[in-house]
Amino acid sequence: MKNVLYVPLDDRPVNLDDVITQGKSAGIHVITPDAADLRNRLDSHKTSSGTTLLTTSCPAYGDSAKIRQFILDHAASADGFILSADMLAYGGLIGSRRLRGDAGGAYPAYDSTVTDLLDVICLVKQAYPDKPVYVLDTIMRLATTSFAEGLDLAAYTESRNFMLQPRRVFSQFADILSGYNLSPDGSYGSTATFDKEQYYNTRQHKFKTNRYILEYLAQEGAIDFLAVGVDDANTQGVQINEIHYVEECINGWLGGINGQNPDRAIILPDADGLGQALMARMADQFYRNGAKTGYAVQYFGPHGSTLTSPYEYMDVHQNIVHHVEIVGAEFVSSSPAVEIVAVTAKDQAPAAVDRIEANRANGTPTVVIDFVGAGAADAMVTEALLGSRHTGSLLGYSGWNTPGNKIGIALGMSQARYAFVTTENDAAALSLAVNAHGSLLFKRFLKDYYYKRLAIAEIREYARAHSLYENVAAIADQNMLLFNSPEDYAHLQAMLRERMQIHTATLAGACAFLIGSDEPACSIRQISGDGWSFSEYASVVLPYNDPDYIWGRAFEITLNPNLTLQ
Repeated sequence: MKNVLYVPLDDRPVNLDDVITQGKSAGIHVITPDAADLRNRLDSHKTSSGTTLLTTSCPAYGDSAKIRQFILDHAASADGFILSADMLAYGGLIGSRRLRGDAGGAYPAYDSTVTDLLDVICLVKQAYPDKPVYVLDTIMRLATTSFAEGLDLAAYTESRNFMLQPRRVFSQFADILSGYNLSPDGSYGSTATFDKEQYYNTRQHKFKTNRYILEYLAQEGAIDFLAVGVDDANTQGVQINEIHYVEECINGWLGGINGQNPDRAIILPDADGLGQALMARMADQFYRNGAKTGYAVQYFGPHGSTLTSPYEYMDVHQNIVHHVEIVGAEFVSSSPAVEIVAVTAKDQAPAAVDRIEANRANGTPTVVIDFVGAGAADAMVTEALLGSRHTGSLLGYSGWNTPGNKIGIALGMSQARYAFVTTENDAAALSLAVNAHGSLLFKRFLKDYYYKRLAIAEIREYARAHSLYENVAAIADQNMLLFNSPEDYAHLQAMLRERMQIHTATLAGACAFLIGSDEPACSIRQISGDGWSFSEYASVVLPYNDPDYIWGRAFEITLNPNLTLQ
């Protein structure tokens, strides 16, 4: 079994638990730092006056110094590395966008603490030049973080709208740093709910880090592949000059064309899907020596080139193509090894299911992405998918959050699995891996639909109705540990656990799985040439106390169903 040392973006399940399970589905043991050193949390303290919330404070960030040492201590036992620059430099994604009193010094000597942390990547590559080193970095998003260091939802809304406004076009690094507040024909005014100068300091510091990683790590060969995710983006605003600058760096320093190099660096809209995408690339490197798997896409609804999310700057089709490149595959127009079924209209869901079943008959593995639901899987699409027993044999699936997140998660699942099942012959390894893949596929439906579309509505309603404070009642579910009483929080935990047990039983009985029936559905166990072998879904257990609000908010929960296949 191969070992991958993985430093995640943060400790939310999409970036940690799911990547570990995905690794298992490809016969990879994922080594991660101690949970305490990765711990990210929103504000944990508050002040109030009667039924009015006054302030919040005291978030938690990862311990970058301990993570750096962890990398050095465990590098010898790893076969490859996937490292989040945000966690290593700032303690995680929310840490990378903390408002700052200053922007650091002049580049490149802008912050010796941060550059010393990042330079551990050079040390690893120098010591182990033959081990693949992949890094994920992010372009800072438009908005601040709600309920971190006292910033509330009003600050999030104002900051996103303020930073979304068009900026003057600059191409030089220094001009970009000094021009964040410049409109096309003037400058922008003051802000009411956050300090825009501190925000610009943060943005300058993070952009210096973006350049440092490209210039002093990637260009010098310390990074074998760099995935740059643009978090919470748009087609205009304060990020656009940064995006174009990074694209030019990829062209000039890393041999890219049109801002991309599939062999060295890709930039696209995503953040929470990048860990899974890079794990897939690692699996492909281990098992297929980096051979390019051909992927094609079939749209059921509008073509992806006509769809651009308000949270992304790239259309869906471009995003798919570049995610295919991140996972180490290539986009083809015909005769793919794996086909992406992209559902972009709910009334086309039956036709999409027909395609899945035809692909199964023709021996073409399939990955499905539900683009219909905004932030959660669509009901009509999900019911159509779960109505087919062939859905249980998908290589990948997602219906969660932004288009970029959905693509990264689904293609990450798919390519990691494809690389393994087409090369592995050991029976015990195949059994362990198919259990992990079945668990992850089951989880995607359980979370993306049954939680994010159904259970969360009831949880939000209760949290808001029982808020301790009138001025945050409408958003009490965003920090239930602070905005609800301990008794109500315990009730919300019990509600979550009871509902997810019920939804687990319902999902287990769906045609996609048919767990406990005389003719259960199957998952692909192995692909050998044109022949497929399968394992049947036999059992599922969701530990009662496992579902929990990991960050104290309804948006994100832990959820780890364990499936056994035979």
